[in-house]
Amino acid sequence: MKKIIVSIAIIIAAIIGCKTNSSNGVSNKLNVTFEPKSNSNVSGSGVFTEKKGQVTFTANFKGLKPGIHAIHIHEKSDCTAADGSSAGGHWNPTFKKHGKLGEGEAHKGDIGNFTTDEFGVGTITITTSVWCIGCGDATKDIVGKGLIVHQGLDDYLTQPTGNSGARVACSAILR
Repeated sequence: MKKIIVSIAIIIAAIIGCKTNSSNGVSNKLNVTFEPKSNSNVSGSGVFTEKKGQVTFTANFKGLKPGIHAIHIHEKSDCTAADGSSAGGHWNPTFKKHGKLGEGEAHKGDIGNFTTDEFGVGTITITTSVWCIGCGDATKDIVGKGLIVHQGLDDYLTQPTGNSGARVACSAILR
C-alpha cells in the first residue's frame, strides 16, 4: 500500500512539474558564463530562453570599461585562445552583410551594443525569432556557437565586424 501511495505521489509531482513548465510556455532554456579574454577582468553570465518561437537573451557583465560595448554570436563554441580568436568570426549562416539585427540586413550573430555604467557594469536583453535553441536548423540554432563581448561599440557599418575592437569576454553556447 505504501508503494502505491509513493508511486502516486511521484506521478502527481511529475504532472504538476510538467504543467508548471508548460504553463509559462518555455520550451528551452540555456545558461552561459563568460570568461575574460585579452587580459581583461570581464566576467558575466547570461540566459537564453525560448518561448513560443521567440528566443530572449539576457546577460549581465562586470569588469568592463565604462561606455558602449558590442556583443556578437560567433561561429564556434571555442574560447580557448587568450584573445578569443578561437571562436571564429561572426555567425553568419545566411551570408548577409554585417549590420544591426532586426533592422535590415545583418548576420544572425549581430546582437548589438549595450552600455556599462561608471563601474563597468552592464546588462543586455534582446528577443528575436531568428534564433532557436537546439532545433537543428543550421540557419537558426545557436547551440554550438560562441558569444564574444568586444572592447568597443559596433558601428553597424564596417564589414564584416562592425569595428568593435578586442574580444574581452567569451562564452560557449552549449547544453
